Amino acid sequence: MKAVFSPSKAVGTVKAPPSKSMGHRLLIAAALAEGESRIDNAAKSEDILATVDCLRAVGASLTWEGDSLLVKGFDPTKRKAVLSASCRESGSTLRFFLPIALLSETEATLFGAGRLLKRPMDIYAEICRERGLAFMQTEERITVKGPLCAGVYTMPGNVSSQFVSGLLFALPLLSGDSRICLSTAVESRSYIDMTLSALASFGVKAHWEGERELFIPGGQRYRASHAVIEGDHSNAAFLSAFDLVGGSVTVTGLLADSLQGDRVYKKAFEAIRAGEAFSIADCPDLGPILMAAAANCGGGRLLDTARLRIKESDRGAAMAAELQKLGVTALVEENTITVSGILKPPSEPLFGHNDHRIVMSLSVLLSALGGEIEGAEAVKKSYPDFFRDIAALGIEVTVA
Repeated sequence: MKAVFSPSKAVGTVKAPPSKSMGHRLLIAAALAEGESRIDNAAKSEDILATVDCLRAVGASLTWEGDSLLVKGFDPTKRKAVLSASCRESGSTLRFFLPIALLSETEATLFGAGRLLKRPMDIYAEICRERGLAFMQTEERITVKGPLCAGVYTMPGNVSSQFVSGLLFALPLLSGDSRICLSTAVESRSYIDMTLSALASFGVKAHWEGERELFIPGGQRYRASHAVIEGDHSNAAFLSAFDLVGGSVTVTGLLADSLQGDRVYKKAFEAIRAGEAFSIADCPDLGPILMAAAANCGGGRLLDTARLRIKESDRGAAMAAELQKLGVTALVEENTITVSGILKPPSEPLFGHNDHRIVMSLSVLLSALGGEIEGAEAVKKSYPDFFRDIAALGIEVTVA
């Protein structure tokens, strides 16, 4: 799919799409609960559909009613059938679901597409090795076999928080108490706190004991509940970024007290405009749009950027390649990115790198410069209505 832009400005009000991050968490908690739950304000993005597919495959019932999902739960500790399910390209789905699959002593195979199985899974591989559990990985699938046991789980704090969250979903269902001990300072703590919040919404308790340790009581059961998925600060950042290129956009539907790490996006934009370096340790998904913001401001510097390499694309390198077509240089180092130069209209198409956040970041810049993006369909991963919404705000974009 190709998106072709003419220079134009975004003006108006738009509702933020549902939070993909919280959507995954609430759906999984609902599917682990006894009885029927209702989750409102859900969107049919590719990643959310991947989680729905996996939950159905393992035994839950999920029925769409407009933008709501009715969820009848299952007990993963009693699974007897061999499980085979596709996580598509969703890292959250795969990492959240593996510990749930390990609750049963029956084999489970999870498939992935795109770069998904190239993203690090060493934490789970090591956990299985230490506990004598099966873990086999190829370029297309991971096969595991439990049962997982209660105990102490130790891992570095600077790995993806998705590993911690995956264990947080599964460990409360075991008979004994467990702890997750993080051996280094915690990155992306906000995402762990979002998981704790989702658990609490369904009657499950777990809490921090100090800065690097989580305590998870065993013998718990999830209770059916009614929850509403909050607005997504991650995708709201792309909508608000049109203000940086001359627009005037108001984004509604966001919680002021949200736990989402990306809620800092406006502060991040201000820092970039002020010429200050900004750390994305707790908000790595803002990396691409902050690189675009820096390019628009004539330069900028991001810190704690190493994890951009292991997303849907190597996001630092991908943005650097596309910004070069716009006359801007991005120096991508081990854990920093420095952007410099003056934007100019592109003389060739830009490429989306099969990454929704790359496509949306480039869209902001091309709304001012004009140009086209090939591979624009990647937005379906998190924000299927992105081009419709920005067109309603006045952006002149044709999608073919």
